[in-house]
Amino acid sequence: MNIYSAGNNGEGFDTVERLNAEPVNSAKIRQPLYEARKKIFPKRAEGRFRRFKWIVMLMTLGIYYLTPWIRWDRGPYAPDQAVLIDIAHRRFYFFFIEIWPQEFFYVAGLLVMAGFGLFLLTSAVGRAWCGYTCPQTVWVDLFLVVERAIEGDRNARMKLDTGPWTFTKIRKRVLKHSVWLVIGVLTGGAWIFYFSDAPTLAMQFLTGDAAMIAYYTVATLTATTYVLGGLMREQVCTYMCPWPRIQGAMLDEHSLVVTYNDWRGEQRSRHAKKAIAAGEPIGDCVDCNACVAVCPMGIDIRDGQQMECITCALCIDACDNVMDKLSKPRGLIAYATLSEYESNMALATGNGAHEIRPSNVRKVDGSFVDAIRHFDWHIIFRPRTVFYMTVWCLVGVVMLVSLATRERLSVNVLHDRNPQYVLESDGSIRNGYTVRLLNMIAQPRTITLSLEGLPDAVMKINGVADAPARSFSIDVKPDEVTTLRVFVTLPSGAIGDTSEDFDFKAVDGEYSETAHYRAVFNGPGAKK
Repeated sequence: MNIYSAGNNGEGFDTVERLNAEPVNSAKIRQPLYEARKKIFPKRAEGRFRRFKWIVMLMTLGIYYLTPWIRWDRGPYAPDQAVLIDIAHRRFYFFFIEIWPQEFFYVAGLLVMAGFGLFLLTSAVGRAWCGYTCPQTVWVDLFLVVERAIEGDRNARMKLDTGPWTFTKIRKRVLKHSVWLVIGVLTGGAWIFYFSDAPTLAMQFLTGDAAMIAYYTVATLTATTYVLGGLMREQVCTYMCPWPRIQGAMLDEHSLVVTYNDWRGEQRSRHAKKAIAAGEPIGDCVDCNACVAVCPMGIDIRDGQQMECITCALCIDACDNVMDKLSKPRGLIAYATLSEYESNMALATGNGAHEIRPSNVRKVDGSFVDAIRHFDWHIIFRPRTVFYMTVWCLVGVVMLVSLATRERLSVNVLHDRNPQYVLESDGSIRNGYTVRLLNMIAQPRTITLSLEGLPDAVMKINGVADAPARSFSIDVKPDEVTTLRVFVTLPSGAIGDTSEDFDFKAVDGEYSETAHYRAVFNGPGAKK
């Protein structure tokens, strides 16, 4: 029997329960997997932190773009570019410092210092790196300067974005993106200048004579600068950068972070006079959203600490300006520690017994009660920050001492593996070696290579002298490795049954430098 045939006049249908279910995955209502980006139009801020950001931006961009053009005289045998990563010759030049491949531990030391420096900065003042000196922040700031200059401030840009595609809008957009692309080209161009002589490479690049890798590099960096700094902006910080997720391990209750002090800001009111007349408690926040309008990340700092906050402090400037207009003390949004915030919050709420009461934190005259805690700069010097600073300084001192005392003459020796020795017709034993003299200064030198130990031994160097001797004078080129084929011979009467140790000694009398290398002379009884 068909269950739907019961009751020809519809009896029984009203007894069926209707379940509360929705087709949430229906194509009619299903949302796309990724939500489209909501554009952020940050308003230009004015204040001490904005001025500081201008200074940092000019300094960092100036260092990046101008450094390859700085000259440093190292003499006629070395490049005169102050900072140069010479991959072809495997050298790194930094003003008076020259790093060879075997000295790469200096670069590792710099990376260790950078890491501990970032830990120190974060534990002391939060994500100040992100807010002021991160390349993403600096280039986004630069792109925003261009955008404001062409399209106007926040309201003008929002109106232009939602308006129809008129000739004016097309002209402004084409001009803006063209300038962005030029910045991208300059960014990529500056980068390649660190790897070759800047004036020479610039001329080759413009005339089409540069290596193709230079054009590929500039094209790649142009694209990444344009996309990351102009189009993606805050999404890079939110979704691509790992540091926001790591910073939690670096912060503690004494770290300075940008904080909305709701213990003095709540309750918010747009109509303070009416609220006071009605006897309602009100705080200093007038809910003007100035802090939201200037935020390049598009967040509301009044919602508390958030992963997206880069602590650029522009919201502090915006709020301070509002407080000045209202003749109220600055600091509603300020750098503060969690310890200070919780102490003041406990005072405002009676240790959590009730909601925030402005009367708990203010005197009759409107000033703050004495129990309110304010920032004390001594809190920066605590065990964690002292540890980071100590490690940072220790690594730096070790590197400086090592740089100041390192030898610029070195000798490396490789014994022939097969054969380990040669028995000559007169009964003497000969061992072969590949000797490399490293002249790590940009001047030609004359090096005396001699034997120490094996008093009866003599050596012969291919291409230097025909007659064997215990020492030879070798002319070495500046800033190069000189490779020699050296044969050491012991007469038959002086040969031991096994291996014997001796030294190759390289001496430069003019620069008072000496280098040794302990080598092994193998006899017939040596282990193979």
